[in-house]
Amino acid sequence: MANADLLKELRIEKHLREEHSQGPGRWPWIVGAVLLVLALAAAAAWWVMGHRAIEVQTAQAQSPVANAAAGAVLQATGYVTARRQATVSAQITGTLTEVLIEEGDHVKQGQVVARLDDSQYKAALEAARTAAAASHALVAQFQAQLAQNERDAVRNEQLATKGLVAKQVAEQARTQVDSTRAQLLSQQRSAASADSQVVEAKVNFDYCVIRAPFDGVITTKDAQVGEIVSPFSAGGGFTRTGIGTVVDMDSLEVDVDVNEAYIGRVKPNMPAEAVLDAYPDWKIPAHVIAIVPAADRGKATVKVRVALEKKDSRIVPDMGVRVSFLEQKQDAQPAQVPQGALVPAAAIAQRDGHGVVFILRGDTVQQRGVPSTASKVGDQSLLPTGVDVGDTVVVSPPAELKDGDRVKAAAKAAQ
Repeated sequence: MANADLLKELRIEKHLREEHSQGPGRWPWIVGAVLLVLALAAAAAWWVMGHRAIEVQTAQAQSPVANAAAGAVLQATGYVTARRQATVSAQITGTLTEVLIEEGDHVKQGQVVARLDDSQYKAALEAARTAAAASHALVAQFQAQLAQNERDAVRNEQLATKGLVAKQVAEQARTQVDSTRAQLLSQQRSAASADSQVVEAKVNFDYCVIRAPFDGVITTKDAQVGEIVSPFSAGGGFTRTGIGTVVDMDSLEVDVDVNEAYIGRVKPNMPAEAVLDAYPDWKIPAHVIAIVPAADRGKATVKVRVALEKKDSRIVPDMGVRVSFLEQKQDAQPAQVPQGALVPAAAIAQRDGHGVVFILRGDTVQQRGVPSTASKVGDQSLLPTGVDVGDTVVVSPPAELKDGDRVKAAAKAAQ
């Protein structure tokens, strides 16, 4: 009996045998799942690191200055000004019913920019036309009367010659002719005056439509529908004298104040280079138009007008400008514009023993080879090919940067 109990205790239950037999089969699956997760995590980390935007410093490729042999002899600051700008205003007093312009709009000469309430001027025009018509009707009446009086005078003179009527009757008929002729002349003058009133009323009526004086861009809008505009300034601030300002962008130039102690260095037609405060990396070819023959006694400066040789929509009135006046060497040959673009020398990197430059295209970079004909110009390099003026290039590219990498332009420090 004791042996039977002992054997029962040593017997392995069926469900324990099944668990023991199935246990070792699960572990490979668990280990595989863990390894798969780790592999996916590593791949994701590699992808993120590989596609992370690299922060880089950038600069803009510049146009070579035509007189490469020239050097800056003087620098001065000033502002962009427009030689041709006008305040668009009404020539009569009236209430605005339409304003058809906004800041930045391009307008053509004669284009309608606003309209005034024309009811009063339309009524005045109709009244003038009616008065003129009545005056011309009186002229016609006096003309008919004069013709009749002349016939009567001739007939009476013939009868008086034959003794059929008294001579006094013939004289009275002739006097009536002269009187009617004088009345006709007076009425003709009145009719001419009435015609002038019609012309004036028509001009005032036409003035209700306000037009652009020349081609340009609207830089300010100074009035709204419902406001009263007038060519004359009125007290109280309820009357506008202008509707907006139009600027001829083709007339933009730079006015700079040069210290009178150095004005002798500046000459008409002297080459120059302008740099806008808003675009410090953009050098604009320029030249001196004229030296204004007047000095500012308070500032001890003389104004110099400088022409910009490049038209661009980024140039707008009142922008701050720094102008470098350039002097060509006496032995220099006639200036020729070098072909290509100027980039900072630090923009050229070495890859596999060759010089390359990286150009921004959206948020990625393109690698371009530096031609063997590239030359050094001060702290810049002149690349005849591969880079266009205005392209944005990477300065001091990181060693790991390569073609097609995503980049992010670093913010420039405030000046």
